[in-house]
Amino acid sequence: MKALNEYTDMRAVYADTLIELAGEDERVVALDADLIAANGTAEFRRLYPQRMINVGVAEANMVGVAAGLSSRGFIPFASTFGCFATRRAFDQFFLSANYARRQVKLIGTDPGVTAQFNGGTHMPFCDMSLMRVIPDLVVVDAADTVSLYKLLRQVYAHPGCVYMRMHRKGAMTIYEEDQEVTLGKGIVISDGSDVTLIASGMVMVAEAIKAEQLLSAEGISAAVIDMHTIKPLDEELVGTYAKKTRAVVTCENAQRIGGLGSAVSEYLSESCPTRMRRVGVHDEFGEVGTQQYLQERFGLTAEKIVSAAKELIALK
Repeated sequence: MKALNEYTDMRAVYADTLIELAGEDERVVALDADLIAANGTAEFRRLYPQRMINVGVAEANMVGVAAGLSSRGFIPFASTFGCFATRRAFDQFFLSANYARRQVKLIGTDPGVTAQFNGGTHMPFCDMSLMRVIPDLVVVDAADTVSLYKLLRQVYAHPGCVYMRMHRKGAMTIYEEDQEVTLGKGIVISDGSDVTLIASGMVMVAEAIKAEQLLSAEGISAAVIDMHTIKPLDEELVGTYAKKTRAVVTCENAQRIGGLGSAVSEYLSESCPTRMRRVGVHDEFGEVGTQQYLQERFGLTAEKIVSAAKELIALK
C-alpha cells in the first residue's frame, strides 16, 4: 500500500486493505450490491474474481449470502450504502449473521450527511441507533485513513460480526502512520481541563478539532477524543475525562437518539453523573444538499460544538 496519508478517498483505503488481507488469507471474500465502482472494489474483483460477489440491487440477500459464506469458514466483507446496509438488511444481519454467531463484516458507506444529493431516502441518520441494539455487535466509525486501515485489519481479526461506517469520498489526515489505534479504545487527540469533546467519524472529529481551536482562542481548554468504536464504548476513558472536566459534549453525524451521545450518556448517568450536551441530528429526516449546507442545516458544525461547550461551562 502507498502511504496512508496520501490517500484522497477512504474507499481506496478500504479496497486496498481488502486486497492486502485477501493476499494473506484465502478466506477473505468481498460482496457488493451493484456498487463495485462506487465502493472502489473493481481492482479486488480483477485480482480475485472468484472471491468477489456482486449480488445486484439486493442488499438483504447480500447479507444472507455473507452469512452463508461465514458458515463455511470464509470471512466476508459486505459493503453498500449505510441506509441499505442497516434499514433494508436489518433482519438478515440480526438473525443470519449476529444471532447465528457468524463473522460478517458489514460496511455502511456514505454515513449521515455525506450522502448529500442522494437525499433523505439515502441518508442514514439512524444506522448507529439500529446497530447498537444488536447483542455483541461491534460498531465502528473511523475518522481518517490511518485509523481506517488499522481498524479494518482489527475488524478482520475480530471473531464476530462488525458494522463499520465508512465515509466513501474524501479523506482526512489526523494521525501519523505510527499512531496506535485499538478497536474499543478511544484516542485522545488533545488534552484539556474545561470540557471534553467526544466525537466519531470523519465529519465530526474534524469539527471537534476545529471547535477545540476556537475554544482555545478564548482561553477555554477542551479535550478532544476520537471515539471510533461506539460499541463497545471505551467507558474507562469516558469516565476519566468526565471526572476531569465535569462537562462532556458528544459530536456525531447521526441521530442523537441511540448513537454515540446515547452510549456516553447511558454510561455517565449510571456510573459518573456529568453535565453533557449532544451535538447531532435532532429527530429529523435527511434532505438533499451539499455536505456544507447539510452540516449547517442539521447543526453538525464546530460552532454548534463551541456553543454547547460554553453552555456547559457556564453551568459549572
